[in-house]
Amino acid sequence: MDSILTSIKKLLGIEDEYMHFDSDIILYINSALMSLNQLGIGPEAGYIILSDAETWTDYLGTQINVEAVKSYVYLKTRLMFDPPSSSSVLEAIERQIKEIEWRLIVQVEGGAPVG
Repeated sequence: MDSILTSIKKLLGIEDEYMHFDSDIILYINSALMSLNQLGIGPEAGYIILSDAETWTDYLGTQINVEAVKSYVYLKTRLMFDPPSSSSVLEAIERQIKEIEWRLIVQVEGGAPVG
């Protein structure tokens, strides 16, 4: 499954055929992609999705060591789309996001292009 929208919907527990929330999810995915762009991840000019047609391969190219990018987009999207009611779960997700950001920054600063 290479579609960015489809894979994030799956992680959110939403069936691919259920499109009622697609515009909201797309908005949140694009916000996460903007954050990644500011970290130096992805195409230099930025990247947005408009539907389920855009893929991780379109966004990341042939990089194989960037699965954390997918986790990052999911976690950021989840916080905006369906934030947890438990403060401890919220804090755990926020810690995961910070760790992924740090690891991606280290990878980018180490000279490994991402995207």
